[in-house]
Amino acid sequence: MTAPARRLRLGMVGGGVGAFIGAVHRMAARLDDRYVLVAGALSSDRERAQVSGQRLGLASDRIYGSFGDMATAEAKRDDGIDAVAIVTPNHVHHAVAVAFLDAGIHVICDKPLTTSLEQARDLVRRVRRSGLVFGLTHNYTGYPLVRHARAMVGDGRLGRLRLVQVEYAQDWLTTPLEADGNKQAAWRTDPERSGPAGCLGDIGTHAFNLASFITDLQLDAVAADVTTFVEDRRVDDNCQVMLRYESGCRGALWASQVAPGNENNLRIRIYGERGGLSWCQENPNRLEYAPFGEPVQILTRGGPGTSASANRATRIPAGHPEGYLEGFANLYADLAEQITARLEARSPDPEAMLVPGVEDGARAVQFIESTLASSRRGGAWVDARMRWQDDA
Repeated sequence: MTAPARRLRLGMVGGGVGAFIGAVHRMAARLDDRYVLVAGALSSDRERAQVSGQRLGLASDRIYGSFGDMATAEAKRDDGIDAVAIVTPNHVHHAVAVAFLDAGIHVICDKPLTTSLEQARDLVRRVRRSGLVFGLTHNYTGYPLVRHARAMVGDGRLGRLRLVQVEYAQDWLTTPLEADGNKQAAWRTDPERSGPAGCLGDIGTHAFNLASFITDLQLDAVAADVTTFVEDRRVDDNCQVMLRYESGCRGALWASQVAPGNENNLRIRIYGERGGLSWCQENPNRLEYAPFGEPVQILTRGGPGTSASANRATRIPAGHPEGYLEGFANLYADLAEQITARLEARSPDPEAMLVPGVEDGARAVQFIESTLASSRRGGAWVDARMRWQDDA
């Protein structure tokens, strides 16, 4: 990895007092010492934004009351931010990203990309025109063995892919937690802030992205049953989706936040003509490889024979657990390499180019809209192909 000339100056929109994901992004950004947080519009409430900025040690003139003010002011500074992290509820992502892209500032955005396909396409167009770096923090793509699984599929170790089974099950919304004042539950179940998809947008997109990342398959069509089990909840809390890929591969995706006994149970199984792979996020340092007709092999993070992309994402010796924060940090480190390469007018390390981008985000929004449309039509097959001709 090329040694950076300096730490990148990072700004943050959202992520103030009481926000879970903002703290995660800050820890991830600092883990490799590639960034320093220097500015923020940390809350839509100006008083809370000030308190949050002070707690984080930001200079008073770089604690902003709105993201628009922040984008304008930072773009004018000689020491302005190099990149902004967007960690707001979903409905704000598009407007914030537009403001900073228009200001010439690189963007790191939490998922999902936007709450509508129209907004997603707009961001694709803007990023393509700007030439700026845009990273989408699907953090599970930063896990070493997820990257090794991708390399194995790409090398043809499984042969032609036939089946993909991916699921993401949680239980934290089994009861109407949003009615009890839980902040995280409240915005995630509010269609005005989460968008039209609840569980589907929150964790279903993670499952969809994981399958897409490892297999590099393009979705063709979906047939879905999207359900709301908790009474008076305004968005879905369970979805079951059949997947058809353009290659002929078939798949199934299940996402649920009302499955008791599941904490953060993201898992994937992939089968091809020559073998299969199995990985589970709750045991992320283990990948099962089953070559057809041979004993199952257990591959471990940092173990012998892992790919260059997996080794680049591995921080400590095998046997020591790595996971959630390190996965986020790997994305931040890769984006730092991409941005630093732009600043230094050189090509980035090719291994730093695995971070999901704006087009991956748009594909996930297309998946959401097609899945919801299929469910409204009683589970009929709906075209889910992403067409780019209007996004040049």
